[in-house]
Amino acid sequence: MAGRKPYGNPIPVSDLATEILDPVLRKRAGISIGLVQSWEEIAGPRLASRSRPEKIQWPRRMHEDDPFEPAVLVIACEGMAALHLQHETGEIINRVNAFLGFTAISRIRILQKPVTADKGRPKRTLRPLTAAEKTKLSGTVGLIDDDGLRASLEKLGETIIGERKS
Repeated sequence: MAGRKPYGNPIPVSDLATEILDPVLRKRAGISIGLVQSWEEIAGPRLASRSRPEKIQWPRRMHEDDPFEPAVLVIACEGMAALHLQHETGEIINRVNAFLGFTAISRIRILQKPVTADKGRPKRTLRPLTAAEKTKLSGTVGLIDDDGLRASLEKLGETIIGERKS
């Protein structure tokens, strides 16, 4: 029975996702999901919030007899995190190599790009229009024959007038 998973016991979804994603990440980016998940411990909380490991670029080996060469870790970061990351390059290389268990990384390449999901501008709440503003808007847009165009322009007018302070 060694090696079989216990039948009927609940398994965390994160374990199932790791089993699925780890081979894909290894093939596509040369990186393990464990490294991505442990990035905050490796880089520290200050850098981890503004950076993430993108991929590991292994050097091409022409023959099987070629000696092993360490890879390059590509890290995406944004803004000032690139400068902080550059100053801590040696420490991060040591931590990544310790995490992987061998001297896998020799250099770090910094790639500046947005790391966090851009949420955009927060939506403004519009104030309700007064009766006078509604009648003025209806009178302005009421002369348009096309119903769809009239409705769109009315909505645009409500937004523009609703953003103004009364």
